[in-house]
Amino acid sequence: MRRGFFILCCMLPSLSPLLAQDYPRQSIDLDLLVQELFAEQDDESISYEDLYETLFQYYQRPVNLNRTTPEELASLYLLSRPQIVAFFNYLQENGELLSIYELQAVPGFDLATIYRLLPFVQVPDAGLQSDARPLWQRMVGEDNNALILRYERTLQQRRGYTSVDSTSRSTTRYLGSPEKLYLRYRISHARDYSFGITAEKDAGEQFTWSPSTRRYGFDFYTLHLQLYNKGRFKTIALGDYQLQFGQGLLLSSGYSVGKGGETITTVSRPNLGVRPYSSVLEYAFMRGGAVTYTLGKVDVTAFYSNKRVDANLQFQLDTLDREEKFFTGIQTSGFHRTPTELANKDAVREQVYGGSAQYRSADKTLSLGVTALGTHYNATIRKAGAPYQRFEFGGTHNYNLGTNYSHTWQNVYLFGETAMSKSGGLGSINGLIANLARNVELSMLYRYYARDFHTFYGSAFGEGTRNINEQGFYTGIKIKPLPKWEITAYYDRFRFPWLRYLVDAPSHGDEYLVRLYFRPNRQSSLYAQMRHESKGRNLSGNTTAMDYVAQAERRNYLLYFETSPTRTLNLKSRVQFGTYAQESPQQTGYFISQDVNFTFSKLRLSTRYALFDTDSYDTRQYAYERDVLYAFSIPAFSGRGTRFYTLLQLRPLRDLDVWLKYGLTHYRDQQSIGSGLETIEGPRRSDVKVQVRYRF
Repeated sequence: MRRGFFILCCMLPSLSPLLAQDYPRQSIDLDLLVQELFAEQDDESISYEDLYETLFQYYQRPVNLNRTTPEELASLYLLSRPQIVAFFNYLQENGELLSIYELQAVPGFDLATIYRLLPFVQVPDAGLQSDARPLWQRMVGEDNNALILRYERTLQQRRGYTSVDSTSRSTTRYLGSPEKLYLRYRISHARDYSFGITAEKDAGEQFTWSPSTRRYGFDFYTLHLQLYNKGRFKTIALGDYQLQFGQGLLLSSGYSVGKGGETITTVSRPNLGVRPYSSVLEYAFMRGGAVTYTLGKVDVTAFYSNKRVDANLQFQLDTLDREEKFFTGIQTSGFHRTPTELANKDAVREQVYGGSAQYRSADKTLSLGVTALGTHYNATIRKAGAPYQRFEFGGTHNYNLGTNYSHTWQNVYLFGETAMSKSGGLGSINGLIANLARNVELSMLYRYYARDFHTFYGSAFGEGTRNINEQGFYTGIKIKPLPKWEITAYYDRFRFPWLRYLVDAPSHGDEYLVRLYFRPNRQSSLYAQMRHESKGRNLSGNTTAMDYVAQAERRNYLLYFETSPTRTLNLKSRVQFGTYAQESPQQTGYFISQDVNFTFSKLRLSTRYALFDTDSYDTRQYAYERDVLYAFSIPAFSGRGTRFYTLLQLRPLRDLDVWLKYGLTHYRDQQSIGSGLETIEGPRRSDVKVQVRYRF
């Protein structure tokens, strides 16, 4: 009775702007949410598209709060681990939620947090919890069922598509047309099933049927089928899939966030297990089968992957005059445009196999796990022999064994993972997240990756793009001094005990960021941010065999303002400024943009005009752009010029959506753009992109 009275009181005043469980759901600006998570968008190793797609899937099919798991809530990156534990403690003490308004009663949930969470969660009626119909009948009636076709092209002719010039030393040209084509079909229902196929042809690749070169129309295909919660089988996956256990030290899917303006929720990784793969990155996935079986409080996963990867395969005779195959490393660009790139396509077979056991206590505060896997190639990996490659992996087999843990004690969340590779190299990452007060959160993390620690599918928290040859300590804080204000900051100090690519000596560095965020009302937001990074790097222009390493200092400043004065009009203003120095005069760069966006019932128009001016590529400026659905655009701007784009989204029919995008970049004092086969003669580059989605 008292609980029902509380819910009634909540429904009357404080959450009147909120969406009730039975009211029409408001649209969510995923662009802004992703920008907040990636406030410093200059890390090309992060799979932004995977994050965007995952959030969009949750928006289409909201999480059932009465059936969710801690890792599913963590994958939203909207709740801290202490908040997640508080939520499940509330369920344990009070039973299932009766209304979405009841979130106000969960300790540690403020209105700002609930507002951000609402588009992705729901509390459905008790009678709608299950569907006992056969799978094919459930799929026929599924509304999350769509086909997407995309076409994009650069209008100016690039050198790779011109005729061979007899006076030029370069005789290589692209084999295919300049169009980029994309096809995607997916049908899914949360916690039930997911089926999808994605196909892509990059610009310059041929659209052809050639089994001898493993090309069947499109250049790349990915296909998956996953079933969930079939008796004791938690997950059954066939085709292409991803794995993420622990902190991602051994197995990490593309869905992870690095250092940015969000300094708390993105530090630890959600333990998601087996996930579907539908991206077009042509290397970061498993191909085969995986299954997760529940034994009480333990989830046991077994997996096997067998796929081909791109590599420059070479041959030589060994001491017994036998032919030996070897390659220097896996090529990850995914391009097969020239005869050389095509010859490297699918040249090496890779097999990955292993298993994982994950235990979770009944109160969901303790998690323990162990993971083992092996990796085998049908040719030998042999590095070129550069000094920085001395401790890199070599051979055909690698084995890994690791353990992971997480534990919540009162307002402190502890987590970590430690693993070893066949070489004996050790990798370890450990951290904590704590709610020091109602308005103060703290995160701390230490990582150690030995110079001979080898993992091919790991992507744990770190400064480098791979978890090798690195030590570091990260501290992040989030303070909410007033209801509409938020201050986030982090400091990360790291060192690299051995040489690295373009760093011919052991090196060190540090990085810090401070962001001040102000949201005066639900229609407006403003944040200012400053980031500084110091990192060792070879000094340019050095003529000695071993380059001299000096600290490179990079500073970036960002001011962002967004407001929606009316329901149809949205304005975004952005000012960026950066500096770079390395024992030489300081270089600078800036980027200024203004977005004007209109939203009507069946039409959405987004436009931007921007100016940029940088002294060099070292002061390049990254700026997020709106794009068609399931595409993510964060171009880098260097040189001097202007940028304009317009994106039109319309719905001519109830089940049909159309996107049209045109972008133009004009460079001043520049007679060509790009280099090599990507060179455009002239100061302009314009791109068009057309996408249609039909929902069955």
